Amino acid sequence: MSQPLSPACSPAELEARLRLHLLPSLGPRRFHTLIQAFGNASAALSAPAAAWRVLGVPTESSDARRSLEVRDGAAAAMRWLEARDQHLLMWDDPCYPGLLAELGDAPPLLFIAGNPAILEKPQLAIVGSRRAARPALDTAAAFSRSLARGGFVITSGLALGVDGAAHQAALDAGGQTIGVLGTGLQKFYPQRHRALAAAMIERGSAVVSEFPLDAGPVAGNFPRRNRIISGLSLGVLVVEASLASGSLITARLAAEQGREVYAIPGSIHHPGSKGCHQLIRDGALLVETVDQIVETLQGWQRLPPLQSPVTASHALVDLLLAAPQTTEGLASSSGWPLPRVLAALTELELAGRVCNEAGRWFARPG
Repeated sequence: MSQPLSPACSPAELEARLRLHLLPSLGPRRFHTLIQAFGNASAALSAPAAAWRVLGVPTESSDARRSLEVRDGAAAAMRWLEARDQHLLMWDDPCYPGLLAELGDAPPLLFIAGNPAILEKPQLAIVGSRRAARPALDTAAAFSRSLARGGFVITSGLALGVDGAAHQAALDAGGQTIGVLGTGLQKFYPQRHRALAAAMIERGSAVVSEFPLDAGPVAGNFPRRNRIISGLSLGVLVVEASLASGSLITARLAAEQGREVYAIPGSIHHPGSKGCHQLIRDGALLVETVDQIVETLQGWQRLPPLQSPVTASHALVDLLLAAPQTTEGLASSSGWPLPRVLAALTELELAGRVCNEAGRWFARPG
């Protein structure tokens, strides 16, 4: 099996948990209630229906637990786990991500395709509109590249638009990224990002889901997915969102979970800015630079304050006018710490002063 089991979990108990997980209307809280009441999933499955009813578990879940469909689904999941780069994390596993475990409705099971170790690394979520304008996609990509180069894992929902731009930019920067699905891993949605997800898995990143492997795209599952995006992360950056955007759900969940919420402002005439502006009115931090994000994260890779934005711009642009350089080369030639260089480059890229091609930075004329 590709992912070692928790010491307390035998193969029989794993199969029992997978069967519980497949029951309709159970959900994370009722799953935990059953385990706490009976000690383990195997005992819960063999308990009388009356005991389940006393615990408030819906009748359809109790009736379905011995069905052939549930048994077959658990057996299929066990076979899925035998493949390379396919894993399962359970909430009592020592490798279960600590931030996510803080949630009252933490997923009891997480299916993972790719590298499970990155779920414990410091993460920042970048989310936004599925129909984002080009400037918003460029902004999401620029922030993602800089944050990924600075050591953050970029977490998002693998949706079209801002999510996809953030994932791709993190990969392009040589960083790591996590995609959280609102479907099962065998019912990937949206199909247009299947190649992106495959690249993430191949290059040391991960795609995760709390849903059974064959769960299709059901509207109610996506808000549940959003709590995992925010729950894994130190903070959530909303790049562009309408007032009806699911990104606002992610941001509000983040605030409830005690995470930082950041929003990028936009034109008052653009509908895609209204969601970010509402978040700012509700207390989200208005951000224009990566530095403003990092400064709020209680010293995690805190950047030394720049003497002045103008000085920073001239210093780096002058170096790049002399010759294109890598990020590490700029850090060496400028004498600045790498995080400060990354923050300054992001500002310069957003201003159109520099561009990155094949891993090297170039000064733009003008």
